[in-house]
Amino acid sequence: MSDDNFNVNSADFNPREFLEQLFHVAVKASVPAAVMGKYMPMPPKGKTIIVGAGKASAQMAKAFEEICAKDPDWQNPIGGLVVTQYGSAERCKHIEIVEASHPVPDEQGFAAAKRILQLVGGAQKDDLVVALISGGGSSLLPYPGPGMDLRDKQHLNEQLLASGAPISKMNAVRKMFSMIKGGRLGVAAYPAPLLTLVISDVPGDDPAEVASGPTIASFSGAKEAKKITVDYKIELGEAARKSLARGDNLPPKPGDKRFASATHQVIASARLSLEAAADKARGAGCEVIVLGDAIEGEAREVGREHGKMIVEKAVTKRRLKPLLILSGGETSVTIAKGGVPGKGGRNSEYLLALALEISGVKNVVCLSADTDGRDGSENNAGVFCDGSTAQRMAAKNVEVEQHLIAHNSWAAFDAVDDLFSTGPTGTNVNDFRATLIY
Repeated sequence: MSDDNFNVNSADFNPREFLEQLFHVAVKASVPAAVMGKYMPMPPKGKTIIVGAGKASAQMAKAFEEICAKDPDWQNPIGGLVVTQYGSAERCKHIEIVEASHPVPDEQGFAAAKRILQLVGGAQKDDLVVALISGGGSSLLPYPGPGMDLRDKQHLNEQLLASGAPISKMNAVRKMFSMIKGGRLGVAAYPAPLLTLVISDVPGDDPAEVASGPTIASFSGAKEAKKITVDYKIELGEAARKSLARGDNLPPKPGDKRFASATHQVIASARLSLEAAADKARGAGCEVIVLGDAIEGEAREVGREHGKMIVEKAVTKRRLKPLLILSGGETSVTIAKGGVPGKGGRNSEYLLALALEISGVKNVVCLSADTDGRDGSENNAGVFCDGSTAQRMAAKNVEVEQHLIAHNSWAAFDAVDDLFSTGPTGTNVNDFRATLIY
């Protein structure tokens, strides 16, 4: 569907293409090249040290460097290092880009974290440290705390990912076992001024939670981390248990004088992306409901809840306009203790549960996808479903409930050719969920 025909009343209107276009509108509203220019700092007297981590950090670095190259006032040296996930690197002239593993950390990320701390540790008062932070940075900046090694960090990450805990809870735990998260990178930059530019992938857009807030002072501590590990049955390894019991690696708190010259800005978020998609849909002739940009909870339960709401709206009211329902946030997938997860992610699990609820309902189509271009363990961004999805799966001998139980949602949607793939998008503002009732 061309942009000229982006209208629900056009002769060639295609509901799936419409939702796909809206996904790309949402992504475009959060790509670094589109938003970075509004948040550029003034050039410092000394050098500019760029550091960062996250799925969008390489694109952020490239955008920052290109803007500086066009600014005649930016004459002093620019350099630094950012770490992104494998497959997301960009070519920069002055800033080094390193790739590492996500969501479970590896040696490449560990080496990059140590080098980043060294870089900012050499900054002086006349220099400027710019931290480019986006979602995914927690696993890309692994620097184990006292008494721990990388294997301990990997075990911790695996336990957190399987726990079903919301991202804010996971990050509160991560901050207790790191030498760089929870504001410690910000402390290392002192006495240089520090600017953190954030692309938020967390509900509520708290910069202290994105990538576990490496440059932002932390409100959480050992007491909260201990409670979370109990509440979510997170099994800590021996080294992590001992570290938490000692309580000797507390993150710096708000009010610490070393943050006196530190500022931060959220430059892109799910809220802004959903607003862009909503505006585009209204212009195309839709009524729009935005459920929120910070929806959390178990993916399958949120899917069932949304499915029931969609059925009610689809069958109880005659509409003069198509209705678009949008939402964002980050749901969870809890793996049972001892369980082996199948293929997929939270977006496909959400829509697999939703597909059962809307089965047989006509004139409804849904898309759920991660704005970074990858949903969970596979390379698709997300999936589509409609009122025929469950029946089409059954015809392919797919037991939908069993696939839900096994967290094998990717295989269910692959069987009916309903995967949605984009490749890496260059940004990450979490999940984009859209339903069109037409």
